[in-house]
Amino acid sequence: MSIAPPAVAVIPRRKTILDRDDWIVRAMLAVFGALFVIALALPLYMMISRSFRDATGNFVGLANYTLYFTTPALFQSINNSFFVAATTTAIVIVLAFTYAYALTRTCMPFKGFFRIMAMVPLLSPSLLKALSLVYWFGNQGVLKEVMMGHSIYGPIGIIIASVFWTFPHAILIISTALVLSDARLYEAAEALKTGRLRVFFTVTLPGARYGLISGIFIVFILVFTDFGVPKVIGGNFNVLATDIYKEVVGQQNFEMGAVVSVVLLIPAVIAFGIDRLVTRKQVALLSARAVPYRPKPNKWVDRSMLVYCSLITIFTLCILGMAQFAALVKLWPYNLELTLDNYIFEFEGFGWQNFYNSLMLALSTAVIGTAVIFVGAYLVEKPRGATFGRQAVQFVAMMPLAVPGLILGLSYLFFYNHPANPLGFLYGTLAILVINTITHFYTVSHLTAVTALKQMDREFESVSASLKVPLFRSFTRVTVPVCMPAILDISIYLFLNAMTTVSGVIFIYAATTRVASVAAIHLDEMGEVAGAAAMAMLIVYACIIVRLLHAFATGRLLKRLQVWRTG
Repeated sequence: MSIAPPAVAVIPRRKTILDRDDWIVRAMLAVFGALFVIALALPLYMMISRSFRDATGNFVGLANYTLYFTTPALFQSINNSFFVAATTTAIVIVLAFTYAYALTRTCMPFKGFFRIMAMVPLLSPSLLKALSLVYWFGNQGVLKEVMMGHSIYGPIGIIIASVFWTFPHAILIISTALVLSDARLYEAAEALKTGRLRVFFTVTLPGARYGLISGIFIVFILVFTDFGVPKVIGGNFNVLATDIYKEVVGQQNFEMGAVVSVVLLIPAVIAFGIDRLVTRKQVALLSARAVPYRPKPNKWVDRSMLVYCSLITIFTLCILGMAQFAALVKLWPYNLELTLDNYIFEFEGFGWQNFYNSLMLALSTAVIGTAVIFVGAYLVEKPRGATFGRQAVQFVAMMPLAVPGLILGLSYLFFYNHPANPLGFLYGTLAILVINTITHFYTVSHLTAVTALKQMDREFESVSASLKVPLFRSFTRVTVPVCMPAILDISIYLFLNAMTTVSGVIFIYAATTRVASVAAIHLDEMGEVAGAAAMAMLIVYACIIVRLLHAFATGRLLKRLQVWRTG
């Protein structure tokens, strides 16, 4: 009988803590739901609804779509976009699979160096690759004879530049698929004396098929929706992304711009849906009994892969090197003396302020975005209650990946620039650029955070509740330190993408908030190609420096916060 009073005194206290935490979780899930509505759902609705109206705002049904599909010049852009995306995807997947195979399935030397070089294109905007190709193969290019009468301005240039900038994305996906192979299959093939070529087609390719399929759809979406490359080097070869820009900026035809955006959005959403299904199947096929594969030395294969990776690396260095050289030349190709005059940016409104705006955008996106995304992932993964709310937030967190940046930016233009919108004061400010960029790159960061949180047992939260520790305290004292590596990865991912993004912000910047990537586009439009190259190289320098500082700071910070991993 003497034991009963303490038990009665403890249980209500624990229920009070659990009830309070549950209320906090439900409230924060509601806040996240409202944020997603404002940042994604309402802008997309505004953009789609605009496609069914005329210039005066009257509903016209499918009249705009009828006009679009009966205009040959506009309709041809659909075929052009599919052709460029499909061709680029086929080339990239072959090149990336071979490169990833060299990194994961051979004993080739200098793997670390080649792995770093494969990721270098991520540090520059897509338009830089196009600018560099102009200097190599353009009308005044160093190697223009190589084109044998063909022009780099058009599908050839778009495909080459797109191959270069999407190559790292395919490497990341395919390498992951190849790393997860089961060594037992290769041991069985070796015991049966199966030839290497047959093993490749019966074991290696089938084992990586889901990674290959996912890579195909990701690369296709990236190229199909890209704006920077076709804008710089596309010439008269129109694609859907450049059509949107021409309709909105060039002709002020916002309704037709909305129609083209919907046409661009539909294939992107379909490809995204198929990729999600493939990803789920890939996870379901993972076996806990799998044995990691360790490659065996093979002199011929290792040397061949070393030569192949070296050629890819040389091509990468040539692209970046030419962009840097062009940014330092006085007057291409007549005066090749080196100068820093191209970094002065003499045109009014174009200068170092654009670069500072990019830094502010990237830093704000990294700090605010990392905090918001990690808290959102925590609410989805860790609490036990509010099942419907957590599932709803998880669902909408996947949506931004299906929305191309150009469409998201146009949606923001319609929504935040609407006279009746009380949030209209955000238009033209740095804040709207930050909101747009966080939303644009939300999904990948969210998945990274969820993956890290899944590695932590749910019993951490249960033990905290039993010890009467509030949810907020266990979050800051336990969850954040344990997941710090993932948090740091999210921050640098957001920073680099915010520095290099073009399509997401091309419609919503103001004269005072123009960022470096957009300034490079406009400088190229004005014929200041050297100035555009200089502006793009500033982005590269900033990304490299911040990436190195991030690696140094991460190492120091993790030594303090992750001692338990090695202790």
